[in-house]
Amino acid sequence: MTTVRLPTEIEQKLEAISQEKHKSKSEIIKEALEKLFYSEESQKNSYELGIEFFGKFGSGEGNLSVTYKEKIKDKIHAKRRTH
Repeated sequence: MTTVRLPTEIEQKLEAISQEKHKSKSEIIKEALEKLFYSEESQKNSYELGIEFFGKFGSGEGNLSVTYKEKIKDKIHAKRRTH
C-alpha cells in the first residue's frame, strides 16, 4: 500500500472526477498511473526508432566511412582523365 499527499487543488480535481465518473479515487489514480507507465514504456530513443532502417538502403560496402576520401579522389582523377 502507498500513501500520497496531494495538494488541495489536485485533491479537489480528483474528487470531482471521482464523482463524475462514479469511480473511487483509488481507481482513477490506478488508471492514471497505468497510462503513465504505458506512455513511459512506449517512448523510444532515437536509436530504437531508427533501428529498422539502419543498413536497409546500404551500398553493401561496410568500409565507406573509412575509405570515402580515397573514393572521392578516385572519382575526381577519373573525371579529369576523361577530359
